[in-house]
Amino acid sequence: MNLKTKSKQIIEVDGLKFKDLNNNGVLDAYEDWRLSSRERAENLVSLMNIDEKLGMLMINQLGMGKAKKEGENTEILDEVFEKADGTPMKSLDKYPTTETIEKLHMRHFILRDNMPNEDINEWVNKLNEVAEATRLGIPVVVASNSRNEFSSKLLAENLEKLPFSLYPGTLGIAAAVQGDLEQGEGYKIIDDFAKYSKNEWLDSGIRKGYMYMADVVTDPRWQRTDGTFGEEPELISEIIARLIKGFQGEELNEDSIALTIKHFPGGGARENGFDPHYKEGKWNVYRTEGSLENYHLPPFIEAAKHNPSSMMPYYSAPSIEKSHFQSFDGEAIPFEEVGMAFNHYILNHLLRDKLGFTGYINSDTGIMGKTGWGVEDLTVPGRFAKAINAGTDLISGTNQVKDLKKAITSNLISPQRIDQANVNVLIEMFDLGLFDNKTYVGDQPVVNEATKKEAEEAAYQTHLKSVTLLKNDNVLPAKGQKLFVKAFGRGEEETEKYQELLLKDVQALNIDIVEDYKEADIAALFLYPVSGSYFDATPGLLELEICEDKTNIALNGDTYKETTLSNFYELNKIVDYMHENDKKVVTSVNMILPWILENVEKKSNALLVGYDTFPGAVLEVILGQFSPIGKLPLTLPKNSKVIVVDEYGVSISRNDVPGYDKDKYMREGMTYAYVDQAGNEYRSGFCLNY
Repeated sequence: MNLKTKSKQIIEVDGLKFKDLNNNGVLDAYEDWRLSSRERAENLVSLMNIDEKLGMLMINQLGMGKAKKEGENTEILDEVFEKADGTPMKSLDKYPTTETIEKLHMRHFILRDNMPNEDINEWVNKLNEVAEATRLGIPVVVASNSRNEFSSKLLAENLEKLPFSLYPGTLGIAAAVQGDLEQGEGYKIIDDFAKYSKNEWLDSGIRKGYMYMADVVTDPRWQRTDGTFGEEPELISEIIARLIKGFQGEELNEDSIALTIKHFPGGGARENGFDPHYKEGKWNVYRTEGSLENYHLPPFIEAAKHNPSSMMPYYSAPSIEKSHFQSFDGEAIPFEEVGMAFNHYILNHLLRDKLGFTGYINSDTGIMGKTGWGVEDLTVPGRFAKAINAGTDLISGTNQVKDLKKAITSNLISPQRIDQANVNVLIEMFDLGLFDNKTYVGDQPVVNEATKKEAEEAAYQTHLKSVTLLKNDNVLPAKGQKLFVKAFGRGEEETEKYQELLLKDVQALNIDIVEDYKEADIAALFLYPVSGSYFDATPGLLELEICEDKTNIALNGDTYKETTLSNFYELNKIVDYMHENDKKVVTSVNMILPWILENVEKKSNALLVGYDTFPGAVLEVILGQFSPIGKLPLTLPKNSKVIVVDEYGVSISRNDVPGYDKDKYMREGMTYAYVDQAGNEYRSGFCLNY
């Protein structure tokens, strides 16, 4: 075993080499790589003091010094103290990195910066150099949300410098997989995605992924829909199972990326779409008998069979008043109206006892703050106690070690439970080899030029396969015709960035276009609508129509204006000219939500959707260079009437039932799915080919 240290000695026992991480000249059990991870973790916990144990149970965002803006600290580690400002990403004081490791004893960190591999490697190694020099030499584990899918967040980045191959969004991956299944290709996309992505993560030094979402979308207005694999429980279950196997292997090991599957027991059952990042979305609502067991739990049941390293419960709390009673395996589920990370029955009886989950439980970020639903009246020490006693092992989005210590000294949490939680999270670190030969990274990269090219090709093929053709009035494929292209976003800045990306792909594909739509035979319009925002509730229900300055009614009865796409004046001018002159309009819509497409479909001679799909891939389908196979991963609502909410806050279509099954519960004579001018129903699994 190739061991490397910076400040501690390497000792030899029985002709084998080991790190002497506590500098006592003796081989302790936690230093002995021949023992099981559990044995090593239990030994280490017995040597840790209370402060070291408390720091181990927290994970928080940590920035890279080199990711700072020009003129600020740009050392390897961010050693600047920053006062909290009350915003979601800065709700707590941020301490210098070295102090966080040495004095707060934290070892779990979330990286959100996008930097080249050499910078990430350097940063991870410096973190571990500081950690190694501490009393017990406990290393650091760096986590991140998924990095292998394109999204609007990356528009400002230099994509060529990012060390990760970029697939379409997860909805696009699901669309492509469904197309492949019909073609007899099985789940090769998922297997390749996991294989290539895992190696890219290994090379970066990020060893823990806050991914993937096993949630089943059942309310179309959920802001986080674009991070899911859609609404089909069976499809999602198979995808999640293969992702766990692909990233982790049969068992977690030194060549694995540890996954955190989220958000147990399913975040899709939103109350009228509102997300639990804000109080309007605090409830999971189960109006339909059996919906939790039949729709929401299956992907997590399958995930538990494949032993993900950790699971993340959602912020939301189950509503008793607004729900039909739910059961699992013939046993009624007693709802406690607290967030899932505080919910003893959900975590212990359902997740561990019933589903057989053996990993650790990692809370969502910020439950000690504004998203502690159902425990608002508890102090921070009380919240720590409630979560940890309920079964949560690692608390995300906090560095409040003093508050956790107060919970201990006040006898709110037993020392035995603290030890158990420490063992649970440390097993992952031992499994990953972080104490041994995987502490420092960058010496032996897994990815080479050949495999990098393979990964990029696999990713682009998935972009192509994700494109879903919904309407085609004998327009596509458009061969030998003059083409005009234009992107529309929500806001001027976003529109400009999408237009730049579109023209960059046009140039890369060597496509001839005209600059004036009046000279074109076909106007290809790329629409990138956005509704609402991630951390704040809209005044009313999330808007799903593609609109500009639409008058809506807020929850409090006031009126307000909503825009999901800007510059309709120019869009309509182009559309009207093309139609008046017997020319064609081809529209591509970025499907990050199940948009109501009525006012777009009627303007279009051909209609396609992508899912954070590269515009070049859509263009290849438009031009007949690739035949479309992608299938809708979501059912698209017919209009606003099928998702209307009455004066009691109850939606006419069930919040906890996927779109493909909503008709079972609609009023007589009503149907949920959109039907276009050709009579096609835009249900999950629908597509056209040519």
